[in-house]
Amino acid sequence: MPERVATIGSASGLHARPAALFTQAAAAAGHEVSIAREGGPAVPAASVLMVMSLGLKQGDQVVLSAPDEAAGAALADLADLLARDLDAQ
Repeated sequence: MPERVATIGSASGLHARPAALFTQAAAAAGHEVSIAREGGPAVPAASVLMVMSLGLKQGDQVVLSAPDEAAGAALADLADLLARDLDAQ
């Protein structure tokens, strides 16, 4: 199972707008992607409510994972997205 660690870059964390941008990208990735705080339970990355329930703030680290071995590039793209300040877009 491929995994990527990402750091939340949005100044206000993953509140509604950044979470929506991330979950839309996760849904479009073509893989069943999960997101979790390091050491915490994973939630579906395509669910805006589940992602927002994590209460992620700027600087928090998360683990992105997918059961599909071919998902490595998608996970890298999603990790890069999370590292940006999505409020500035």
